[in-house]
Amino acid sequence: MCGRYSITTPVEGMRRVFGFPERPNLEPRYNLAPTQSAPIVRLGEDGRRHLASLRWGLIPSWAKEAAIGSKLINARSETLAEKPSFRGPLKSRRCLVPADGFYEWLKTDAGKQPYRIALADGGVFAFAGLWDRWALPGQDAVESFTIITTAANELLSPIHDRMPVMLDPAAYDLWLTAPPKEALAALDARIRSRAMTAYRVGPRVNSPRNDDPACLEPMVG
Repeated sequence: MCGRYSITTPVEGMRRVFGFPERPNLEPRYNLAPTQSAPIVRLGEDGRRHLASLRWGLIPSWAKEAAIGSKLINARSETLAEKPSFRGPLKSRRCLVPADGFYEWLKTDAGKQPYRIALADGGVFAFAGLWDRWALPGQDAVESFTIITTAANELLSPIHDRMPVMLDPAAYDLWLTAPPKEALAALDARIRSRAMTAYRVGPRVNSPRNDDPACLEPMVG
């Protein structure tokens, strides 16, 4: 599962990695939570990558109400082609979700200990994602996304049994452009655990009201 993450990398840094033309003024997000808006990268009608801001928590185009989005913040990679909520987006509405870290909680006798997981070099990367567009008659459309998850790797498995799919950059184009069957295969091209780091952080990240650099600081002691 992925229920909180960070994207603090400046837009110019994201542009170099993802190749989109937009230069929006994005505020750094240290503790991004479901239902909030976040940047994603998707293909436009011109066939190029573009940056957009969407709501986290997928609302399928056929949904009767937006509340379902809070239950669809993640999508299991193993069942994407089977679930009605994800079959349509898998065909033509795939995206990259820029991030520079995410949080997971380890259950201990003393309670839940939060960890931050990031690249060892501190760089920006992308989760594999899906997006969709939903609207009721007479209302403005809401665009939303979900983050795809998979079994935890060697680094994460002592903390949690699931993790977001952190795509290898070489698989970005395949994920965005390939037919669904080939795109699913791209989900196996993930960043290796040896390129990642995990460290304890304080309980500040437990509340989505806290969204500041202190959320990223390693726990002392």
